Amino acid sequence: MSALESDLIETTKVVAVTLKKAHIPFALAGGYAVYARGGPPSIHDTDFFLREADVPRAIDALTEAGLKHESCPEDWLVKVFHDDRLVDLIHAANGRPVTDAMLERAEEVEVGSVRMPVLDASDILIGKLLALSAHHCNMSPLLAVARSLREQVDWGRVREETADSPYARAFLTLTDGLGITAPPEGQEGTQPVHEGVYAIAGSGVSHSSSTSEEESA
Repeated sequence: MSALESDLIETTKVVAVTLKKAHIPFALAGGYAVYARGGPPSIHDTDFFLREADVPRAIDALTEAGLKHESCPEDWLVKVFHDDRLVDLIHAANGRPVTDAMLERAEEVEVGSVRMPVLDASDILIGKLLALSAHHCNMSPLLAVARSLREQVDWGRVREETADSPYARAFLTLTDGLGITAPPEGQEGTQPVHEGVYAIAGSGVSHSSSTSEEESA
C-alpha cells in the first residue's frame, strides 16, 4: 500500500470516529467503501454519505476536530480537508438523496483499526452505475468493482433501480456476457466471453483511448 493510500485510510478513520462521537448517522461510501468490502483501494479522496439535515452538525464536529471546511459550488455535497486530503460529505448522489433506509442498510466493517458503517454493496453499485454518462463512460474500473463485490450484491435490485439508464443496462449486459453476473430469468443464453477477455476486463485494463474517470459516488 502506498503512503497516500495509508494517509487516506488514516483520514477515513479520523472522520468516522469524529462522526460517531457526535452521534451523526453516516456510511462510508465511494472508493473506500469498495476497499472495505474487499475491492481495490482508492487513491483520490474518501467519501461519506449522510443525511442533508445532519450536514451542519457534521461540519461543526469535523472543524472542531481540526479539519478545514471549504465552500464548493455543488449543492449535493460539502468538502472538508484533513491536512491536504479531501473528504466529501455527500447528502445526495446522482439525483438520489441519502435516506434513513440507505444508512440502515450499511454494515459495520473494520477499516484499519476502526469499525464503521460501510455502504451496502448494492447501493455502491447502483450509485456507480447511475454515475455513468456520455462524459463519464469508462467501464473498466467499474468492472473490477463488480467482480470484487459480486457475491455481496443484490443484482435484481441493482437492475431494477438502474433500469432507466442506458449506460447501466449496457454495463449489465457486458457483465452478463463476462460471467460476472447472471442474466435475468428469461434472458439466459448469453454466452460468456472467453476467459482471457474476462481476466483482462476484471483487472481493470482498458483498450479504449478514453481515460475519463467515473464519478466517486
